[in-house]
Amino acid sequence: MTVIFYLSSVIALLAAAIAISRRNAFHALLYVVVSLLAVAVTFFSIGAAFAGALEIIVYAGAIIVLFIFVVMMLNLGPQAAGRADGLLTPSMWFGPALLALTLLVELSVILIRATGTGTSDTAVGPREVALSLFGPYAIGVELASFLLLAGLVGAARLGSGARSTGGDR
Repeated sequence: MTVIFYLSSVIALLAAAIAISRRNAFHALLYVVVSLLAVAVTFFSIGAAFAGALEIIVYAGAIIVLFIFVVMMLNLGPQAAGRADGLLTPSMWFGPALLALTLLVELSVILIRATGTGTSDTAVGPREVALSLFGPYAIGVELASFLLLAGLVGAARLGSGARSTGGDR
């Protein structure tokens, strides 16, 4: 399991580094998805299955869909159609597909090993997570929700194409 932990950690770091170096937002989002999936595999490898499942559902699912909608809103105009043509080239999908395939193999190894052992005493369930999030960390959860709301309002403002008047700059 240690090898899987380190390999998925390296994949997460590599995908994150590639994501911040891409000029095309769609290419960067593909690598962000791979990075988030690698973090989920890291969680699975250390026995935090609930945190791994939340990582996949919340971040790799919902947040990335939100990012894709924001990118689509900001790329309005005739030049956006030309940029979307590059999404179908196999060379663009090769890197993320190779990293995701490696993660799939790692996750398969983790699941095969876990089926024979059963649950351990150190497993963290939804009850413990909820008690922590809405107990001592309630302020942090609320601040994170305000941050997401501010990002959504900002994306809607940028995407609407509204002209600013001289006073609100």
